[in-house]
Amino acid sequence: MALAMMDTHSRYGLVSRALHWGMALLFVWQFSSAAARVFFEDTALESFLWGTHGQLGVVLLVLVVLRAVWALANASRRPPSVSVMAKLGHLALYGLMIAVPTIALIRQYGSGRALDVLGINLMPGFEGEEIAWMTDLGGLLHGELGWALLALTVGHVVMAFLHRKLTNHDVLKRMV
Repeated sequence: MALAMMDTHSRYGLVSRALHWGMALLFVWQFSSAAARVFFEDTALESFLWGTHGQLGVVLLVLVVLRAVWALANASRRPPSVSVMAKLGHLALYGLMIAVPTIALIRQYGSGRALDVLGINLMPGFEGEEIAWMTDLGGLLHGELGWALLALTVGHVVMAFLHRKLTNHDVLKRMV
């Protein structure tokens, strides 16, 4: 059976599934790098994983924007949400997937440090004093909202399995 590119009322299409599972793998890497930074500071593991954290955050931001545009383009065809709570949970996930890297980019700019992603210079950096409100915003919110995103992501996975086991809504089948 050929895989449909577009979403249908009963199943997500190839593009939606590729974005979902591809981003899931990238988020596992991203959360692993943050955990290594906290729990394995000054180790080879932390050095290896953390070196990719900023660049991967930018890649994930681009992918979530593409994913949101794709979701809007397929809105009338997508499988229906199983509840208001599921819809709110997905909106919170999208909101945090956009807010966390955006806040990091604001902090990065305010620090005056350059930012290269995949060999492309996104921010040249600048000489002089940091922009305090930008670095303070990132210091205050980036990590905390990142951990909140991890908690919501774990909740998302748990709810997919609970729906499969406890209700007649096997939502996992729509994304696999």
